[in-house]
Amino acid sequence: MNKQALFSISLVLIFLFHCTTTLAQPAAAPAPPGPTNITKILEKAGQFTILIRLIKSTKVADQVNQQLNDSNNGLTLFAPSDSAFSNLKAGTLNGLTDEQKVELIQFHILPNFLSLTNFQTVSNPVRTQAGDSRAGEFPLNVTTSGNQVNITTGLVNTTVGGTVYTDNQLAVYQVDSVLLPQNIFAPKPPAPAPAPSGPKAKTKKKTADSPSGSSTTDSSGAVGHSWHGILMSIGAAVIAALSL
Repeated sequence: MNKQALFSISLVLIFLFHCTTTLAQPAAAPAPPGPTNITKILEKAGQFTILIRLIKSTKVADQVNQQLNDSNNGLTLFAPSDSAFSNLKAGTLNGLTDEQKVELIQFHILPNFLSLTNFQTVSNPVRTQAGDSRAGEFPLNVTTSGNQVNITTGLVNTTVGGTVYTDNQLAVYQVDSVLLPQNIFAPKPPAPAPAPSGPKAKTKKKTADSPSGSSTTDSSGAVGHSWHGILMSIGAAVIAALSL
């Protein structure tokens, strides 16, 4: 009985020692966060399949991920939902060149991080990754009204529908319309009409010798010769008469 009691006590002491040792070990440090991946963020959010396809096919996703992980500038993405793309006219995307598709996606990206409150103090037109913000190129204007953020491209007016993701370096906001830049979608002015040519020089037609003129000249000469013969005859007759 004493041996069993000692054995039991030994087991309890061993168990308590093991628990104490385990608790005394420091907790494992959390794994460092992985690099930011824009496509994974959109995939997790759902309803952005068309945007994901475009951002991958244009290689803009690689540019965004590299910029986020290699710098501290941050980015802001206006993310059109699948329903926003479905509201485009049929064939709109298929009618774009590869370069225009890149510019379209870059037009939805601002080269710095903006929280919703930051939009209250931005200067318009806001510059996007597409470049030139002059009228007719890639201008984007953002205004606020209370908690509402309004966006206009000159062709499309929409609002921020909600925050998809934010981490103080990347902000993703859902928009319910695709932002159409003027450079790609604005109607092009008609080509100027060619300048009118100068008046054509009139060529003078050569007139043929008038037959009536020739006949007039000939008849005049004939009449002259006739009178001359008559006068010569009269003169000869007068001389003959005087000589008798």
